[in-house]
Amino acid sequence: MRLDSNLFNGDATIADYKFDGFAKGELADLYGSSMYAVADSLINLFALTSDNSGSTATIYAEYVGDINRIKTDTIILYCHGNKWHMDNYWNRTKLFANVGGKNRFGVMTFDYRGYGKSSGTSTENSMYADADACLKWLQSKGLTSDRLIIYGYSLGTASATELTANPRTLTPSKLILESPFSSTTAMVDDGSGMNLPSSYITNNKIDNISKIKKVNQPFLWMHGINDDFLKIETHGQPVFNNYHGVKGTAVKVPGAVHNNVPSVLGYPTYLNTVLNFITN
Repeated sequence: MRLDSNLFNGDATIADYKFDGFAKGELADLYGSSMYAVADSLINLFALTSDNSGSTATIYAEYVGDINRIKTDTIILYCHGNKWHMDNYWNRTKLFANVGGKNRFGVMTFDYRGYGKSSGTSTENSMYADADACLKWLQSKGLTSDRLIIYGYSLGTASATELTANPRTLTPSKLILESPFSSTTAMVDDGSGMNLPSSYITNNKIDNISKIKKVNQPFLWMHGINDDFLKIETHGQPVFNNYHGVKGTAVKVPGAVHNNVPSVLGYPTYLNTVLNFITN
């Protein structure tokens, strides 16, 4: 069985994004809660053109915050996981919009090709191009590298690591990875239980464990100790061990699995962890 179709597990059947109306995404306990609510006036949904070496697609993105303040605000670009579309990660986006208080930082996220309303089909390289299309948009609004934070979760750690190790448009000032995988080779080894060449299973050559060696910026890594999808021993810890930059911070969360690090850590603790990393 090929891994590629499972790696990019987007749902492109939606007619529109529902945000709080989705009500079945990650961190489901936040649905209906007003504590981390975001004002409708600060939710900006729009389309961008993404160019992957001449192969263009229309991707959808959302910016939470005042677009007119991008030229002065610090911005978190969030690269989401491999499932469904942005609505699935809306509660995470709301959390980022509450780091350090309401809308202290701008937050941008987007759907890869074939996810949500984004056109096309995702590949490893198109995923990087889609993330960079967001950086181009942010740069056009006045964002500079010193105010850019990239946050990658699960599949999104590939784009976050790539664009930090090998910047194209803007160079991130800091990198956050939650529940990262080390490489497609390690995923194949874990999934098959055999020492097979990864090319037998996937065309992707994602290699966070090597790319992180090129990252010198401050780095925050969070991983659930009980993650049974991307095991901390074979994925998260090797990535952190290969980081040799100016400052690395590791947060291992007992009892957390792949998709619930923020809730198991506790939302106030999680928000303070991200805030302290960004501001120190």
